[in-house]
Amino acid sequence: MNHTIKATAVTLAMLVLTGCASSTGRVAALESKVGMLEQEVAAAQSSAASAAAAQRAAESAQAAADAALNAANESQACCDATNEKIDRMFQRSQSK
Repeated sequence: MNHTIKATAVTLAMLVLTGCASSTGRVAALESKVGMLEQEVAAAQSSAASAAAAQRAAESAQAAADAALNAANESQACCDATNEKIDRMFQRSQSK
């Protein structure tokens, strides 16, 4: 009977140690996965920040292009008006 109790105690001790070793391995694997996920999150945040900066630069470039287009349109309108005046003056001088 004493031998059976000792064998049972040894078996239980081995089961507990095996369970702890197994848990330690799982914890280490989870810590490794968490570390990789943290790196992926940092990379994603960096990428998002770069994308936001690129978006702001694109918006700024678009605003500059719009301003240049407006200035070009105003210049063209002035040029057209000047050409019309010159044409009218030429026609007046030819009709006299």
